[in-house]
Amino acid sequence: MNAQLNICNVGFLKNTLENTYSVIEKYVVSRLCLTFYCVESIYSFIEFLLKKQSKMTQIKSIKPIIGVTLDSEEGGGFSDSPWYAIRQNYMSCLAEAGALPVALPHLVELAEPYLDMCNGLVVTGGAFDVPPSMFGEEERTDTIRLKPARTLFEAAVLRGALDRDMPVLGICGGHQLLAVIAGGTLVQHIPDEVEEALEHSVSKNTENAGGKPWASHPISIHSGSRLAKIVDATKQHVNSSHHQSVRQVKAPMEISAVAEDGVIEAIELTNKTFAIGVQWHPEYKLMDGDVRLIEAFCDAARAYQHRNSSD
Repeated sequence: MNAQLNICNVGFLKNTLENTYSVIEKYVVSRLCLTFYCVESIYSFIEFLLKKQSKMTQIKSIKPIIGVTLDSEEGGGFSDSPWYAIRQNYMSCLAEAGALPVALPHLVELAEPYLDMCNGLVVTGGAFDVPPSMFGEEERTDTIRLKPARTLFEAAVLRGALDRDMPVLGICGGHQLLAVIAGGTLVQHIPDEVEEALEHSVSKNTENAGGKPWASHPISIHSGSRLAKIVDATKQHVNSSHHQSVRQVKAPMEISAVAEDGVIEAIELTNKTFAIGVQWHPEYKLMDGDVRLIEAFCDAARAYQHRNSSD
């Protein structure tokens, strides 16, 4: 009888041990699986981050192509035939910000193919003026100098760039043209129309001061404007070489900076990703804000390039 009980106890113990082992085995296996799953998940997440970082690095390394408008002159000086011109710092400031600047000859029929190639547009300044007829006025001063072929081309590429929501930076005359294209008007000659005006140019030829230092003055940047966020300031000192200025803007264009005499120094289209005009010349990079503006523009062009390559 005792022998039978012992055998039963042994059997019971054996079953208990087997069941316990089975439970332990399942628990250990489940924990190992969970651990493996966690490790695999962490590995996958790290791999995802590395791939994303690599992709962002790759995107950053791709140079956005920036179309830069040229000035033009009739025969004489450099050549007996008509010739294009541009200051080197218009191009070098973009290259130093990681972009690939390309010059755009004044061929209106190629405006759209140029824009197909570009990721951003810089409309430059020069010793010429926007025709008053473009903003509904007649010429009221003999200081106006026109370059019809240049203006016709710049207006075409500027309109095309805005239609595509391509990043646009208008500088000096380009700033004025941006305002006019968006429905604004201009002051034809600051000394004639602005009381107690600051010195905005030291020479009649706004592109050549004859060796004299350019005019300069402080500006106030409207807080909350895109420009203020970019330059991280509401005050800045700027160079100055212009005799015209923006008089009025039309929504969705907004004024983002003014000089002490009330002359409008910067504008921006609030319905575009990046469409900013500045009356001064940031390509000289005299202030930290100038560098930040050029870099922000090139970053916007790079984002435009990536956005369009992903479509």
